[in-house]
Amino acid sequence: MRITVFGATGNVGRRVVTEALGRGHEVTAVLRDSAKAHGFPPTVAIAEGDARDPKAVARIADGQDLVVAATRPAPGSEHELPAATRGLLTGLAGTGVRVLAVGGAGSLTVPGTGGATVLDDPAFPDAIRAIALACGEQLDLYRAEAEVDWTYLSPAALLEPGERTGRFRLGRDELLVDADGASAISMEDLAVALLDEAERPTHRRLRFTAAY
Repeated sequence: MRITVFGATGNVGRRVVTEALGRGHEVTAVLRDSAKAHGFPPTVAIAEGDARDPKAVARIADGQDLVVAATRPAPGSEHELPAATRGLLTGLAGTGVRVLAVGGAGSLTVPGTGGATVLDDPAFPDAIRAIALACGEQLDLYRAEAEVDWTYLSPAALLEPGERTGRFRLGRDELLVDADGASAISMEDLAVALLDEAERPTHRRLRFTAAY
């Protein structure tokens, strides 16, 4: 499979590249500045482009089987995420290339709350509220998309670097929690869940989530 990763230098994006390579896929990493393409294996193709530019997206996606959208703007630039989503969807329209987006957990509903979301919790950290709101807007844009074949992956509430175990649960729009009420997954296993979906699509035009 030919896979292009936007946001390939990010925490999740790099792990997606590693997981895809380990499965024998051809990977293209997209960077705004190709001069910053450090640390990628020589088998990774490098493309320069910006997800906010539909023409660049269409050019880079040409001949690809899947685009992974793992972009995450820096603090203070959260407004760039919906803009990147619009550019990506516009650029992919009519190409037949599927997109698999890595989003946020804030819009997942919390079990036993009658539909309240993670973001609705008064204890939700202010430091990440802006990106959570941007991810919610990102999800709305995907759900309104009628032409592009998309899937949206929300992580568990706690997403950190860790081990690749390959053992986790999948859900849809509700936060997955363990017996102690915790919700977590490693970035490595989130990449596994994403590549599993890439290879065996079961959530077309849907959001799904993964957690231990």
